[in-house]
Amino acid sequence: MVGQRPKRHWKRWVVIGFVAAAVALVGGPFAYIHFIEGKAPPPLTLGSVSSSPGAGAAANTGQDSTGNDGTWTIAGGSVVGYRVNEVLFGQSNVAVGRTGSITGSITVSGTTISAASFTVDMTSVTSDRTQRDGQFNGRIMQTSTYPTATFTLTKPIDLGSIPATGVQHSFQATGNLTLHGVTKVVTFQVTGEYTGSAIQFAGAIPIRFADWNISNPSFGPVTTEDHGVLEFALNLTHA
Repeated sequence: MVGQRPKRHWKRWVVIGFVAAAVALVGGPFAYIHFIEGKAPPPLTLGSVSSSPGAGAAANTGQDSTGNDGTWTIAGGSVVGYRVNEVLFGQSNVAVGRTGSITGSITVSGTTISAASFTVDMTSVTSDRTQRDGQFNGRIMQTSTYPTATFTLTKPIDLGSIPATGVQHSFQATGNLTLHGVTKVVTFQVTGEYTGSAIQFAGAIPIRFADWNISNPSFGPVTTEDHGVLEFALNLTHA
């Protein structure tokens, strides 16, 4: 009986070792995601941008639209990015990358948005992890080959009436989205608001990676879903 104690003692330490390894495997990613990396930024909304003074924008009471006619161009505070759910060693996380390098404009005629076109510099999209950004620019989005993403409105948007200043209005937008060299027609919900000096829009476009010939973002210990969203919060001022 005495001779068996060392063997039992050895087995106990093996079990403890396995338990410790399991705790480290799960607890390590949990601690990194929730305490070191922190939570992902919330989805983009109208509150994500701040107004910039507009040139020649008339105060709007919801009755007169003539002061809003013409071209409105992208101004400071505009943001476009991606949001994808991922799993790291069994721990759920949200990957977010964003950029403010956006150009474009809309054309307003009465109560109608008759045209809109935007271009995003995909090479400038960054997240909170350089390793993720390397994968994004490399095998996933191949930004050296496809450096931009564009959206062009294909159906005029009839607002019915010009919303009063500070009142949010939701509508659908339809147009051609070019991403990773592939162009597809998309229809999505947009929320807009006239602030008195700027027009702001926010929304999200669901993206299934295979539809745009985009490689699944999964790499190493990180597994992602096969879809994500292209989110935006735009600030436009009167040209």
